[in-house]
Amino acid sequence: MDMSGTNVVTQEELNNVLVQLAGILPRRIIDELRNKLANKPLNREQFVELIKILVNEYYKMLVDPGEAIGIVTAQSVGEPSTQMILRSFHFAGLREFSMALGLPRMIELVDARRKPSVPMMTIYLDEEHRNDPNKAQEVAYRIQLTTIENVTRSVEIDYINSQITIEIDEDELRQRGLSMDDVRKVVERIKGKGAQVEFEGNVIRITLENADIIKLRRVRDKIMQTRLAGIKNVKKTLVRYKDGEWIIETEGTNLEAVLTLDGVDYRRTISNDIHEVAEVLGIEAARTVIMRELKKVLDQQGLDTDIRHLMLISDVMTWTGRVRQVGRHGVVGEKESPLARAAFEVTVKNLVEASIRGENEQFRGVVESVLAGKYIPIGTGIVQLLMEFE
Repeated sequence: MDMSGTNVVTQEELNNVLVQLAGILPRRIIDELRNKLANKPLNREQFVELIKILVNEYYKMLVDPGEAIGIVTAQSVGEPSTQMILRSFHFAGLREFSMALGLPRMIELVDARRKPSVPMMTIYLDEEHRNDPNKAQEVAYRIQLTTIENVTRSVEIDYINSQITIEIDEDELRQRGLSMDDVRKVVERIKGKGAQVEFEGNVIRITLENADIIKLRRVRDKIMQTRLAGIKNVKKTLVRYKDGEWIIETEGTNLEAVLTLDGVDYRRTISNDIHEVAEVLGIEAARTVIMRELKKVLDQQGLDTDIRHLMLISDVMTWTGRVRQVGRHGVVGEKESPLARAAFEVTVKNLVEASIRGENEQFRGVVESVLAGKYIPIGTGIVQLLMEFE
């Protein structure tokens, strides 16, 4: 079609060009282009220039066949992570609600540590609860672990009469949506263990028979740590406004229990504990969490890394169907090539085990190809040409 004039491109012409582009650009980019140009009248010169730039940029973004993407990924993530400033970060208004940031968090992610140093959940709420801070707070109180210690004003031990006196703070009880009856039910469970329990208003007296100092202290600690309400392992909750809705952030995780609660949007709620996510939601969800958490660490430090590199790391960590660390006990130590494993660590053991199992060397990686003096199968080494002489 002729685009030499300066008149405005019609909708029909736009659609014709987009149909032609369908063989070049992905559908998502074409749809986005259609939406962006819907209300913007362009003359033909601008339109031609725009299409040229778009196609050029798209081709620049493509990875060449044989590109050493592993090395590029290692550099693109390794270089900024050496620049990371170790700074800790605290939520305003909550003293102990700290987060592991920077390099320590990066290391625990790629090491696939069993438990993160600061386990956290981001809990999204359903339509009824997400627009009202009070309703969100109600859900938060149902989630946050409340022990008797949290609602106690004072506790005293009378060593002479073997008696423990606990004074309950009724205001704190009310704020957490509990009553003295809840406390009574929990405390009465210890009656049968050689202890008398008396209630006077908001004061509880527990008398033990022939108890020494150590036993009295042990009983006091046990009562103080007894759960009244909430979910195990969730120490704190914080309700905050984010992107037009109220969400709950927690310190401590118990994803399985939270997903079953009324008021929680189970489709979006997520934990930062990779292994827990893998157990509860499966390996694909764990892969996404690794990718998001790495991105979050880099973004917080103001470092820009292409998401595709982070995708590659999370793919490598999860492609066997379980979460593995990038290290000697995971990805590196479990390479499919016997020669690469032998070159890495414990040479004889690896070679003996490979020969007992009758493993086959495919020479598809860098290490084993260098060992055998073969071409490395990346870059130009991936091309095999056969020339025929007359």
